[in-house]
Amino acid sequence: MADAAYGLWPLVILNTLLFVVFAASFFHPKSKRDWRAMGAYGAFLVALFTEMYGTPLTICLLGSWLGSQFPLLKDTHAGGHLWNDLTGWSGDPHLSPFHLASYVAIGTGFWLIAAAWKRLHEAAQHDELATTGPYAWVRHPQYDGFLLIMIGFLLQWPTIPTLFMFPVLVYVYVRLARNEEREVAGEFGEQWDAYAARTPAFFPRHRPLRNTTPPPGPHAASGQERQPSHMAGSSQSHTGRMP
Repeated sequence: MADAAYGLWPLVILNTLLFVVFAASFFHPKSKRDWRAMGAYGAFLVALFTEMYGTPLTICLLGSWLGSQFPLLKDTHAGGHLWNDLTGWSGDPHLSPFHLASYVAIGTGFWLIAAAWKRLHEAAQHDELATTGPYAWVRHPQYDGFLLIMIGFLLQWPTIPTLFMFPVLVYVYVRLARNEEREVAGEFGEQWDAYAARTPAFFPRHRPLRNTTPPPGPHAASGQERQPSHMAGSSQSHTGRMP
């Protein structure tokens, strides 16, 4: 292998654990559904960091096929920034437009997860539906956060496994989100219907519509504080409740 930056398996483990633990610190997964979504995110990271620091399978495969057309496509750590290689970027790969865009996407994703968790915690304290903050823009901001993180990594270091895994993960998250919505709709009824009618699921409108949610029912009157587990894809992502 041409580059000593590969074969660093302790870095594969360390980086995977770092990003999983960091996400879980905002996520607090508790239900089986939460852990399934968290596991899918973890599998994506394992595939990513295995090729980033372990074995560059994608670069080896593409290099043997496209090496004569793309001379930058080599099994070096710099060559692992695939979009740079294919577009001819010869400067510092960490300063390329793709890499800088990845920082924005990853940072925004973690911010979105954290901001949504804060609102969920407040909603759980009053046993109410979360409809403000990031939830005023989309119904599943935490899913959006995780997808933004993965998009950021795909911009920074795309691999054949992660490119194939990403649409599968999108499907899994959408399916989990739909299951969640059915559960929350059964609990909050008209309040949920009004919220869902004005708020898109994943892609925000130019500006959120004015809040027309009916006054909260008996859920808000209890005042009981609940400990939320809040990963998008469970009924907790709007109410702080266990499914």
